[in-house]
Amino acid sequence: MRSVEDQQIKVTAAAVAPRPVRVAISEAQGLLCAEDVVTERPLPGFDQAAIDGYAVRSVDVQGAGAEIRDEDGNPIDLTLPVVGEVAAGSRQPNRLQPRQTVRVDTGAPLPTLADAVLPLDFTDGGRARIEVYEPVRSGDYVRRIGDDVQPGDIAVRAGTIIGAAQVGLLAAVGRDKVLVHPRPRLSVISIGGELVDIDRTPGPGQVYDVNSYALAAAARDAGADVNRVGIVSADPARLRDVVEGQLVRSEVVVIAGAVGGWASEQIREALSDLGELEIARVAMHPGSVQGFGRLGRDEVPTFLLPSNPVGALVVFEVMVRPLVRIALGRRHPMRRIVRARTIMPITSMPGRRGYLRAQLMRDEQTGEYLVQPLGGNGSSHLLSTLAEANSLIVLDPDVTEVRTGDEVPVAFLAQRG
Repeated sequence: MRSVEDQQIKVTAAAVAPRPVRVAISEAQGLLCAEDVVTERPLPGFDQAAIDGYAVRSVDVQGAGAEIRDEDGNPIDLTLPVVGEVAAGSRQPNRLQPRQTVRVDTGAPLPTLADAVLPLDFTDGGRARIEVYEPVRSGDYVRRIGDDVQPGDIAVRAGTIIGAAQVGLLAAVGRDKVLVHPRPRLSVISIGGELVDIDRTPGPGQVYDVNSYALAAAARDAGADVNRVGIVSADPARLRDVVEGQLVRSEVVVIAGAVGGWASEQIREALSDLGELEIARVAMHPGSVQGFGRLGRDEVPTFLLPSNPVGALVVFEVMVRPLVRIALGRRHPMRRIVRARTIMPITSMPGRRGYLRAQLMRDEQTGEYLVQPLGGNGSSHLLSTLAEANSLIVLDPDVTEVRTGDEVPVAFLAQRG
């Protein structure tokens, strides 16, 4: 048998990243930035109020809050006249004179000579005149021009995954498009005379086509742009035509239900003039029998996966998903691995790396990870346990038994809300 690592090396070496494309920032979320986005203008573009209040010269309110008395010893209130109001988005120039104030909204441009904003809570909130209770220093509650980004700064660096914050920053610096590594296009095909689509009622000996739906969902989760072809006849001429058509529009092709015995030989023969598909036995469980090759003029990575949906999904997770992530430009294509203590004994098939469905939890008191395997021996076909799993316990080929309380490596699949 070939080791999992050797098969992964063979597969990931075939990863082809599509050429970067320029897309609208609204379509860039989740993709890898392929350029350093250099800003051309400052952010903010002008001095603006950071809070609702009153624009002032800070020197005019320095005495606020202190006990000021006149020559007769009577307390004096520090008051200023309100000579105008500036709303956010105002384009009217406004100039502040000494010992005056202007009411401003958050985001409003500061009047000339104003260098601070008095929050409403620092005053009595008057409209024509205000009493000032506390002083402010120069720059308080003001967003200065270029505080966030200066011209020539890099707003988003190449290699950054574009999320909500990056989209917001791109919009803030006036970029409507950005160069990204696009999602690799992946086609999913199901083969099997026993298959019917889910809009039909299965007859005797027939089952629903699970694989094309499950694998398409797994591919989308990995970041691919997916075309679910669905069920294709195993007729050699028909199969060849369909596969050839997908090779010209895909960076990856996945065919499920086509490994082992006569079926795989028939498919290999049907596709032989497109390239060589190797059927290999890989030291893993489930999904030890799997196929891989590069087909067509562009040598598109093409996978043959088991008909068993659990086996197909596990092979996808271990082999196909890393290839998709590399094609996306991700530096760390493998799932995150943590160490977790088992809460029950585990057995695994000797000589094969076991991928056991599991529930990963965290002890609220100690903070350590705990893991519970789902299903037992002979349950590798049970899709319901995979649907319950949020992780996979990964056991080396020489590990056949694990005792309760032992630590094992666990790969995250999903976080539960």
